[in-house]
Amino acid sequence: MIIELQGSRLTQAILERSDTGVWCAVSNVNDDHAMATVDNGYYELLVTIVSFEQDKFVCDQGNLWRYAVPIKKVELTQDEVGL
Repeated sequence: MIIELQGSRLTQAILERSDTGVWCAVSNVNDDHAMATVDNGYYELLVTIVSFEQDKFVCDQGNLWRYAVPIKKVELTQDEVGL
């Protein structure tokens, strides 16, 4: 059985693969909290994670986070906004 990586574990795997600059929703509570804060409009909790050190995620501004859920930004289309 293959275990599907998600949430902070997926971010760790991406960084271990040597990718840099993973766009993430972050929190010090848990993965669900990271996504909920973004869903509630706290966009300052969307950061670029550059490394994972000593059980903490490090963002490009040097802040440390316990949880970092990878997300993606996509451009809206005309159809999506109803024009």
